[in-house]
Amino acid sequence: MQVNIQVEGQRGLNWARWQKLVPAVEAFGFDGLFRSDHFVDANQPTQDSLELWTSLTWLAGNTKRIQFGPLVSPVSFRHPVHTARMARDVDDLNGGRLVLGIGAGWGGGVLEHSMFGFDLLDTRERFIRWKEGLEVITRLLRSDIPVTFEGKYYQLQSAQILPHPTRRGGPSILIGGNGPKKVLEVAAQYGDEWNGIYRSPAQFRELNTQLDDLLCKRGRDPRQVRRSQMKGLVLGQDQADLDAKLSARQKTDPRGQHLRQNPKILPTDVK
Repeated sequence: MQVNIQVEGQRGLNWARWQKLVPAVEAFGFDGLFRSDHFVDANQPTQDSLELWTSLTWLAGNTKRIQFGPLVSPVSFRHPVHTARMARDVDDLNGGRLVLGIGAGWGGGVLEHSMFGFDLLDTRERFIRWKEGLEVITRLLRSDIPVTFEGKYYQLQSAQILPHPTRRGGPSILIGGNGPKKVLEVAAQYGDEWNGIYRSPAQFRELNTQLDDLLCKRGRDPRQVRRSQMKGLVLGQDQADLDAKLSARQKTDPRGQHLRQNPKILPTDVK
């Protein structure tokens, strides 16, 4: 089992913190460092926020071992051609340690999309755009010949990004989410890794089984797709500090409820 750290890049992340966090994660023996790709939180005041790909480029040049990547980067923020090119370059820069998480743009992101003029779309259209974006990204990264694609949101005409990725096929593609139908179907079609979110062992096992079935139907070996899960952790100086942080978390994120099931007090001097 691998243990990675994931941070929310819109919750006060800046260069001073990132340049302390990155070497610490590697030095402490964790397997990887992942971060979100958001401008602001849905229900919290605007805080410091470090741009995703700029921060990952710095990480790639200042680490030697850990895997890393976006968990996840929505196609609503960037054209998939830009994402494919940046992912190829960052993966080449670090010797093939990038995990490329690609998302549709989550429903709670209405504020950040309207604030900066991005079109989130309704759920159905968002899903269509997501699949098209994945098609564009994977074809550009994995094809040895020019790519032509005609979709509703994206079009390519004999397009090719050169040089080809040093790692055959480019970085591995991660699909995150719990949707038993649409999300798992996308993971079975495009994913090299599926990441579940805040599921109990029983729920995670059930989703794993469903993904296995979908992969087999596509003629893919289930063992070829890695499985991972995002879990929450809150650090407190003492019981009062822990209770305050848990209460604040529950007000802004309903998924934080599971953190109260078995709270542990962990002393820390991290600022």
